[in-house]
Amino acid sequence: MTFPLHRTLSGFVRDPLEQLEKIGAEGDGRLVRLDLGASRPYLATHPDHVQQVLRRESENFQRDGVFWRPLRDLMGDSILAEGAEWEHSKRVLQPVFTTRNVNRLTGLMAEAINDAVDKLHEPAREGRPIDVMPEMGRIVNETVIKVLFGDKISPREANLMIPTFDQVATSITFRFLLPFVPRAIPMPGDKKFKTAVQIMDDTLYELVDRYRDDPGEGSDIFTALCEARMAEGSGLDDEWVRNNLLAMFATSTETTTLALTWLWPLLHDHPEVEERLFREIDEVVGGERVRPEHLSDLPYVAQVVQELLRLYPVGWMFPRMATRPTNLGGVDIKPGDAVLISPFLTHRLASVWDRPLEFDPDRFTPENARKHHRYAYFPFGGGPHQCIGRHVFNVEARMILAALLSRFRPRLSEAVPAMPRIGATLRPRQPIEMNLTPVGRDS
Repeated sequence: MTFPLHRTLSGFVRDPLEQLEKIGAEGDGRLVRLDLGASRPYLATHPDHVQQVLRRESENFQRDGVFWRPLRDLMGDSILAEGAEWEHSKRVLQPVFTTRNVNRLTGLMAEAINDAVDKLHEPAREGRPIDVMPEMGRIVNETVIKVLFGDKISPREANLMIPTFDQVATSITFRFLLPFVPRAIPMPGDKKFKTAVQIMDDTLYELVDRYRDDPGEGSDIFTALCEARMAEGSGLDDEWVRNNLLAMFATSTETTTLALTWLWPLLHDHPEVEERLFREIDEVVGGERVRPEHLSDLPYVAQVVQELLRLYPVGWMFPRMATRPTNLGGVDIKPGDAVLISPFLTHRLASVWDRPLEFDPDRFTPENARKHHRYAYFPFGGGPHQCIGRHVFNVEARMILAALLSRFRPRLSEAVPAMPRIGATLRPRQPIEMNLTPVGRDS
């Protein structure tokens, strides 16, 4: 099934994500080919096809080719690369993200989250609205920097990196959508992207220089990378450390920040979900500061977070390139063919999900979750390249949500539709503001 350029061009120009949704819905799980003029990638949305690409034939479908170029340009040979570079980076970083190590760090994580949420009391008392995405990003970044980066990134450096990465993620949009356009041809966002990357480089290389030979002790990302760099005969350099620092900073902050940003418009539109959250969190956390042991008694919080990532997976597109001939969904795939995998589209297939556009956390009760195809839901990818930070996200997002709703009742300043725009990640099209009313001991 092919979608010719003359049929889709106006839609891609007007709203590329909406056009992709229409194509995904019309294809209804069939393998479709997109005619983009200079490129003709396949779009695979059926869970069986996703499983074949990401897991069963993962060695054949590589993170390579023209659609991977923008991220490769940004993060180079890192854990987001392929082959030996990816394997080495994953081997170095994996110990930081083991369930055992994350569980060991949850007390520190809870402390960082509670301290970060404390800073919301000032605008709450003053009746001043908060800009949701920057505030969620602040809470996440303060937590991640303390827990995963060993508190080695100073507030000054964090204040440089956070808005700069935001600029990177948005200015890369056109290169991400049209990766086959030669670099010699200027595109919107190129200048902002170059400036932002230079700021990130200046900051990251300064950090690498500071900690390269003395990263200190601990099971954090900085220590793991610097120790690997120092190992005799490693062949690793400062650029390798920089690439992995940027990759891990991006992946460990973006998912949680954006998931928590999407939450508030959805709760505004679904007061019954909000009320169940309030009730569960009040019963379990009450007036206490959130602790790791609270999480096992907050099943509905976990379901809400899972449903957030079904509707708004942050990594919305996973490009792959075939390296040898195969057959996918009855279609012969040749070496060099690009295959696009999209959690955003698969998670919204009517043939896979009942009422796919409706926000319904009860999809993820234990009995309902067992009914899903393993690759009907894959916000963290799958197979050997599945995100190593997924356990951190699951713990962190639930604790932040519990900490926020145990202390405040949020209300949007105005109703904002939860409509995303395409970039390296899916971000809201317009700012979201909300007021926080303190509750219980904080009122």
